[in-house]
Amino acid sequence: MVEFRFQRVANNDKSRMEQLFRLRYQVYCTECGFEKADEHRDGLEFDDYEAHSSHFCAMIDGSDEIIGTVRIILPFDGEFPIEKHCQLNPGRPKVDPKTVGEISRLAISKNFRRREIDKAIYSQDEVEIAEEKKMEDQRRHFESQIVAGLYKCVYHESKAQGLTHWYAVMVKGLSCLLRRWGITWQEIGPTVEYHGLRAPYLADIAENEKQALRSNSPLLAKPPGWID
Repeated sequence: MVEFRFQRVANNDKSRMEQLFRLRYQVYCTECGFEKADEHRDGLEFDDYEAHSSHFCAMIDGSDEIIGTVRIILPFDGEFPIEKHCQLNPGRPKVDPKTVGEISRLAISKNFRRREIDKAIYSQDEVEIAEEKKMEDQRRHFESQIVAGLYKCVYHESKAQGLTHWYAVMVKGLSCLLRRWGITWQEIGPTVEYHGLRAPYLADIAENEKQALRSNSPLLAKPPGWID
């Protein structure tokens, strides 16, 4: 059985950061077409938020090859992507800009994405799963390993950084899948064209902690390989 481990990647680790950017290029430019390949040099997908972010990676245990990544943009003196690219509802819950981070750039190597999971992560439509047994098998793989581990990385880094809320701009498929986990997000604006059709969301970290304690406590555990 394949096991995975997870790490924070230091921003000054040029070699590892290039591996992250190369995986993101594979997913966002080559496979999904969310980004224009000719706008990213040398097969690396990156933007102006990298220096303001904490980056995380997933690897097969016993290997240094990065097969999954996600980042959280930490508070900084500027606009988050969600504020720049989305129209946020005036009546949305107000959050302290010093304690909110934005989760983005979830990317998983196609070698470790199953068909229904791939559809759920990147689909722009609501996902209805007809074959419950098949979904449960794939969902178990999905939740217990790569994406769950990356979520745990974001959660523990957020706690260490004193964050209280998360922003995210997500496709409907991923939003639906996270709800199945018990991770609750509030939609805070209309759908926009941003790497495909996506909507802006806000999550209260404390509320999700309470929900996880009631129904899915393993989500709060540290991922394999995590070093504080």
